[in-house]
Amino acid sequence: MGLVIGIDASRNRSGGATAHLVGILDGADPTEYGIREVHVWAYRSLIDAVPDQPWLIKHNPSGLEKSLFHQIWWQYRHLPAEAGEYGCDVMFNTDAGSVCPFKPSVTMSQDMLSYEPGEIKRFGLSKARLRLWLLRHIQARSLRAAGGAIFLTNYAARTIQRIIGPIKRYAVIPHGVDDEFRQTVSTSDWSADPGRKIRLLYVSNASMYKHQWHVVTATGQLRRKGYNASLLLVGGGKGRAQQLLNQAISTTDPNGEFIEQTSYVEHSEIPQFLANADIFLFASSCENMPITLLEAMASGVPIVCSDRGPMPEVLENGGIYFDPENPDSIGDAMEKIITDKKLRITVAHRAKELSEQYSWSRCADETWRFLSEFAPTSPKPTKNRKPVTAKV
Repeated sequence: MGLVIGIDASRNRSGGATAHLVGILDGADPTEYGIREVHVWAYRSLIDAVPDQPWLIKHNPSGLEKSLFHQIWWQYRHLPAEAGEYGCDVMFNTDAGSVCPFKPSVTMSQDMLSYEPGEIKRFGLSKARLRLWLLRHIQARSLRAAGGAIFLTNYAARTIQRIIGPIKRYAVIPHGVDDEFRQTVSTSDWSADPGRKIRLLYVSNASMYKHQWHVVTATGQLRRKGYNASLLLVGGGKGRAQQLLNQAISTTDPNGEFIEQTSYVEHSEIPQFLANADIFLFASSCENMPITLLEAMASGVPIVCSDRGPMPEVLENGGIYFDPENPDSIGDAMEKIITDKKLRITVAHRAKELSEQYSWSRCADETWRFLSEFAPTSPKPTKNRKPVTAKV
């Protein structure tokens, strides 16, 4: 007969979560693992982004186009019944904040901010901090209740289990990198033109754990040492983090000569920014899976990187590390890679080499294999099973 897998993507709202869903549905054939059908529940724009497959059935319930309360209520009250009607053997929760009680289930953890020691404190007494505290408890409950879990890095698996307790069955399955980043080649060499600016790039929205203001201060220090460096911050921002960034820019570059910040840009535009960069910076102190770091690795641009979280696990010896909360440390790392051409070439080559292991085909294969292991030993009864024409 073959297994039937359900995927709850009803609250996958981030770009990374969307890329992951598309990646696993397009990266491998689940029928090779004894899976006959895959049902995915998601909101309209995500459903439209998911590629059609002969084994895939898409569902877009009206409740997912309403408020967050309606989405959660639908997930808790209606999804289990619908999954039962379609004969699902296993439910894959792609967000650890799921409240769907369907069993058996596998839950994936894609968030880290709630679990990192000290990170929540950065948000002070705010709604954002309360939200993170609530999210941590909801996610912990979901992970404990699931038959298995998927983590994106070994670091995330260790850190989260230290807080919520051990999970008997889990797998570490990292995201992949889109091919467009592998086709991007950073070929700029400012050493051939001493008068040209050294173009530094940081791709991320401004947030309290991203530390853009420290990067700005470090860039100013480089300038005072005589390095003709410019910094481009891509991603926009708001709130306290943006205020700190604005203050740092105003102090460091009051005339707007060498620091620029863009607003949010489409993911499809990022490869061009990487192609034009001389050095890529990644100054986050908290990540589950650093996607933009992976994309920079695949593009072959020299990288200076935060020494926190899973970054050393992912980048290994493919970059130069710094303390993201210390502008002197950031500046020293940038100066080291600026002044040593052989080092730049070596780490860039190594990072690109390391990026090859992060593919969507690998991610999809390992995900389907892991999900197939959770099938019940006896067939799951179906109730009022609807025909395949229920596709949306």
